[in-house]
Amino acid sequence: MARITALQRKKGRVNLFLDGELAFSLSATLVSGEGLHRDQEITSEQAASLVEQDNYRRGLATATRYLSLRPRSDAEIRSRLQRNGFDSQTQDSVIGNLKKQGLLNDNAFAQYWTENRESFSPRSRRLARIELQKKGVDREIIEKAIGTIDDETSAYNAVYNRARNIHWTDRDQFRRRLGGYLERRGFGYSVIESTLKKIWEEIQTENKFE
Repeated sequence: MARITALQRKKGRVNLFLDGELAFSLSATLVSGEGLHRDQEITSEQAASLVEQDNYRRGLATATRYLSLRPRSDAEIRSRLQRNGFDSQTQDSVIGNLKKQGLLNDNAFAQYWTENRESFSPRSRRLARIELQKKGVDREIIEKAIGTIDDETSAYNAVYNRARNIHWTDRDQFRRRLGGYLERRGFGYSVIESTLKKIWEEIQTENKFE
């Protein structure tokens, strides 16, 4: 049993002194909610529980802020919490809570990621797979999410606007610049060749009628 000898408030946090020594820090909200006060006696179990609650609340706040930017995978949330110094128990608790609330779901994340890429920055199925693997998404979920990607269509969409917004001096320039662009987005040789052939022919046809 230890006695709270001082409560030192500082920027939304409260330093708790037990028997004259700084023991740990808690959020002011938790201190108020638990009704902690000077001269109160608490057991070591109660102290450990308070620290655990505080870690969970801070971890949840950290994860929620991270999720507010865009959807995340389970692995991304765990990595962020780990980098911020939260232990594995806190990570598990936070992730479990977010899943229960429907705020964390790797199936939904993988679908979001794939659709977002297809809409704003098309890339090959192979590169989409690699990106999701780096996000820590399971293989089965990845394959399901990228199953709708058609490389021919994605390659065409990736360079459609670029091809028409640039004045090409010759076909070699066209092939070199757009081919490199498609290569960086993971498309293979045959897809690149067929895509550029199709677009080049479309441009030539359009120019004839101008």
